[in-house]
Amino acid sequence: MIRENEGRDPDAVLFARLRGLWQEKDPMPADLVDRMVAAVAVADLSREYTLLTLVEASTLAVVRGETDTATLQFSDGETSVLLHITATEDGSRRVDGWVDAEALAIRIGQEGREWAAEAGEHGRFEFASIPPGMSRLRIVVRTGDGEQHEFQTPQFEV
Repeated sequence: MIRENEGRDPDAVLFARLRGLWQEKDPMPADLVDRMVAAVAVADLSREYTLLTLVEASTLAVVRGETDTATLQFSDGETSVLLHITATEDGSRRVDGWVDAEALAIRIGQEGREWAAEAGEHGRFEFASIPPGMSRLRIVVRTGDGEQHEFQTPQFEV
C-alpha cells in the first residue's frame, strides 16, 4: 500500500482510507439523496408559500343579502395575517386585513396589477375596491430582532 500512495498528499491518503472504512462499516443509506432533496424542497415550499387555512365562509350572507364573504388566515410560523373579503355592490371586493407584525409595506397583486395599503393601529389594513380574481398578498415585515423579510401568501380568490 505504501508504494501505491507514493507521491500523494498524506492528508488525501488518510482521508481516502477513512472514507473507505466508513463506506465499509456504515454505508450511506440508498435513499439518503432522495430524502434530502425532498427535505430541502419542503423547506423551500414552507418559505415561499405560507399556510392557508380557510377559517370561515359566511352563511349569513345568504340570509342578510347577496354579498359573499370569506375569512382567510395565512401564517408562515412567524407572521400571521387574517383577511376578510366582502363583495361590494359594484362587483369589486373589499379586503380588510390584520397583520400581527410591524408592516413596512403591504401590497396585493393580480396579473401584473398591484394595489398598496398601509397598516394602521393594531396592524389593520384595507383595500377598498379590488376586482375579483386570483390574488397574492405581499407584506414586508420587521421582526422582533429588527430584521426585515417578505411575507407572501399563496394565490387566493378575491
